[in-house]
Amino acid sequence: MEKITQEMKYRESIVKYAKAKGVSKAARKYNRARSYIYYWRKRYDGTIESLRGYSKKPKSHPKQHREEEIRLIQNMRQRNKGIGLMEFWFKLRNKGYERHYVSLYRMMKKLSILPDKKKKPKKYIAKPYEAMKYPGERIQVDVKVVPKKCIVNGVNEKYYQYTAIDEYSRLRYLEAFREANTYSSAVFIRNAITWFKRRNIQIECVQTDNGMEFTKRLLRTREEENLTLFELILKQSGIKHKYIRPYTPRHNGKVERRHREDQKRFYNDRRFYNIEDFRTLLRKHNQSSNNIPMKPLGFLSPNQFLKLYVQYV
Repeated sequence: MEKITQEMKYRESIVKYAKAKGVSKAARKYNRARSYIYYWRKRYDGTIESLRGYSKKPKSHPKQHREEEIRLIQNMRQRNKGIGLMEFWFKLRNKGYERHYVSLYRMMKKLSILPDKKKKPKKYIAKPYEAMKYPGERIQVDVKVVPKKCIVNGVNEKYYQYTAIDEYSRLRYLEAFREANTYSSAVFIRNAITWFKRRNIQIECVQTDNGMEFTKRLLRTREEENLTLFELILKQSGIKHKYIRPYTPRHNGKVERRHREDQKRFYNDRRFYNIEDFRTLLRKHNQSSNNIPMKPLGFLSPNQFLKLYVQYV
């Protein structure tokens, strides 16, 4: 049974009032033309169904698809199910079809033979972040390439900033190198272990990306024990090495975020004349950056936050 609409009920109330009080009074009360009331009064047979409106859609159109065109579309679609709308339209034109492709689209939609829409990939939902519970539980390590504009007269020179940041306290250790390779990484992690140990932080896990300066694990020819110097030092020190998902730098988000801050606070205003000059300035920047208050630490600096942790442990 078709649904009774509000419009049908409204028409019924007008017709009943017109029969009781007259068409003129009904026209004034409902603000409707007398011809409108006469039309529905004539249609009314005592049932509300008689007041249902007819479809105003034309039964025919001078430019509608002809029967032979519809058969052509259906037959061609049977033989070309996998192709897109535009390619299908060109094939039809070669068979004598002369209509616009928008008309073709409408007819195919009416016949339910449109190409299947590609399913959208599932939206990525990030996993809840695993918060660290104490200093040294996990250290993020990464490398930043020093902008060329910072190197004075260094056309062929390249400098690199190695960074190790404690995920719990945000305490950082920075060091400058001429090259970013497995030897530089090994020297850096050895120095970083010593630097954090002086501050009573025992490193349990180091997290890096899958760069060649850290690991060869993505190489197909890699053997089981073909570890880099960086991985060997971690293994000898009893430190777990965790790798982030390939091409997903957000998993190393803390060190990436600090690198952006380094660019804004340090590299935009500095120029280095040689590697020793760079190392000296980077050491000073490292000291000052560990004394900058941070919102995630309750507006305490990493050094203050670490002292507070030691005080309450």
